[in-house]
Amino acid sequence: MQNAQTAQSKSSILRVPRALRLPSWVIIRREDGIALLVAMMSLLLLTALGVVLVLPSSAETVIADHFRRGQEALYAADAVVERVIEDLLMAPDWNALLDGSAHSTFVDGAPSGPRTLPDGSTIDLGQVVNMANCRKATACSAVDMDAVTAERPWGPNNPHWTPYAYGRLSDMLPSSDTIDSSYYVLLLVGDDPSETDSDPTKDGDGLANPGSRVIAMRAEAFGPRQAHKVIELTAARSGPTLGGENDYNNDIEEVAVRILSWREVR
Repeated sequence: MQNAQTAQSKSSILRVPRALRLPSWVIIRREDGIALLVAMMSLLLLTALGVVLVLPSSAETVIADHFRRGQEALYAADAVVERVIEDLLMAPDWNALLDGSAHSTFVDGAPSGPRTLPDGSTIDLGQVVNMANCRKATACSAVDMDAVTAERPWGPNNPHWTPYAYGRLSDMLPSSDTIDSSYYVLLLVGDDPSETDSDPTKDGDGLANPGSRVIAMRAEAFGPRQAHKVIELTAARSGPTLGGENDYNNDIEEVAVRILSWREVR
């Protein structure tokens, strides 16, 4: 009697009401969609791996392109310096260069105003000159140009940069020759800062002045996608009896102008 009651009690406990029972087709097909879920997870994993592999490659491509454009800009700045050496050889008086009254034969108009680069971007020559003289886009006062800064520590002997040569690099050579370049170059001249006469508009006179017969140059090159390089140099004028090896053009043994110093401005 007791066993029959126990069995009946267990039966009532294990019995699931019909309304709560799952249909047989659900039980049979309850694993449907697992394969699709696994496939989607695998695809997501492969996509993530692909992104991880592509991003470094894209970054390396951008870095390589930036380096290439920087090097091309540096070569362009060097090229305008070499071109200007010819004009310096013919200039009888460097004071005319320093006061802005004389210019190179390589110019493309007035020494100020905007210039449009082949990629559609523009530069303003006046702003470039102001940035070189006082780190401002607006006009520099005499006080601004004579201020002592980390970049210009010579005070009243700071170079007052003046445009001397400027234009598209592709127009530098005669029409019979071509230069395949999209860069624009600008060369500024100024008095050598090692002078002690506190007059940046005139070349020092006399052997007692260490900057006598020396001119400073600043070459800038602008290219596509904001490529920009700047170099600064000093050049010395040799007298009629002073020969010397040209540091810039080694194929000329006797010269009137030689490069004394060269540095890239970063």
